[in-house]
Amino acid sequence: MLFAMVAFSVDAMLPALPEIAAEISPDAPNRAQLILTSFVFGMGVGTLFTGPLSDSFGRKRVIFAGAALYIVGAAIAWQANSLNEMLAARALQGLGVAGPRVVALAIIRDIYEGRRMAQIMSYAMMIFTLVPAVAPLIGALIIDAFGWRMIFPAFILFCLLAISWLALRQPETLPPERRHPFRPTTLWAATRECFSHRSFTLSTLTQSLTFGMLFATLSTIQPTFEITFGRGESFPQWFALIAVIGGTASILNARLVIALGMRTMIQLGFGGQALLSFIVAVTGLTGDVPFALFMIWTASNFFTVGLVIGNLNALAMQPVGHIAGLAASVTGSCATIMGVAIAIPIGLAFNGTPVPWAVGVAVLSSLGFAMTRWALRPD
Repeated sequence: MLFAMVAFSVDAMLPALPEIAAEISPDAPNRAQLILTSFVFGMGVGTLFTGPLSDSFGRKRVIFAGAALYIVGAAIAWQANSLNEMLAARALQGLGVAGPRVVALAIIRDIYEGRRMAQIMSYAMMIFTLVPAVAPLIGALIIDAFGWRMIFPAFILFCLLAISWLALRQPETLPPERRHPFRPTTLWAATRECFSHRSFTLSTLTQSLTFGMLFATLSTIQPTFEITFGRGESFPQWFALIAVIGGTASILNARLVIALGMRTMIQLGFGGQALLSFIVAVTGLTGDVPFALFMIWTASNFFTVGLVIGNLNALAMQPVGHIAGLAASVTGSCATIMGVAIAIPIGLAFNGTPVPWAVGVAVLSSLGFAMTRWALRPD
């Protein structure tokens, strides 16, 4: 649920983008997609601090503080009357969601490590990828019944449910005797230690490519359905199917990662995605992309993320369990911010066809495969 706050906060907005663009950004409707990337950017910045804070003050306190900030951001966005105000509120909302997102990962690392952690991460990512199956449908229902602004109270309710369950069921996993002082010198030394590990550095860089693929997909998918294929009204139903298919990747990874290893699973994900993206790009450059091929390829984007991201997190965290909170912050923040920087130009390059999107994903997945194949050591 804590991981899924991110997915719900992004995907429930997708059906609202045309109406938001018409109301608060009529002169530049394509800029409405920045509502998604501003949230992710805020999350990336917040990710840098929430882990170290949880190493000093405990996991649950930081999750609760981040949730409070998330709720404030959602409340401001609810009343926003301009695109700039909306973007600022969404960035604040993203800043808050970093607490639940990062510290949940640190909690898992407190309890598990190695391939077992990768397996547990797969179960968490399964929820993370299945929530998008219903998020656009929920968003569309809210828009039809109450208008797009009422999506933000839904975010607040989801957050309250998730943190209430955590408060009732999850004990604190970092006792006071294992906590580290929150000092800049300590943080800098720990950050240097993180990047002194080859697996941490390469896994973080590869995660940034994965997030670039994901954020570009989320930014471009709704206008592609509406403008390219004329299926804007049925988009929530199609997206639900895509999300369900993508969610099966985490189930598959949970079953296979113990036997095959994290590096092999990552290579399979990136290699298959690169090949399929190349086919879509060439098809689009020489004619029209059939809707069936587009659906298969779009689902494969989410499938790849589900297959590789948990493994990359586990590889990054494996040598730094003694500073799990800070390590989760560093890898998450760097990968997210770089992923946003990669995704924005791909999203803004949308020209009414999926070609720029497919070319971008083909390049990113090829780079991910190459880095994993020739640079990342076997786990």
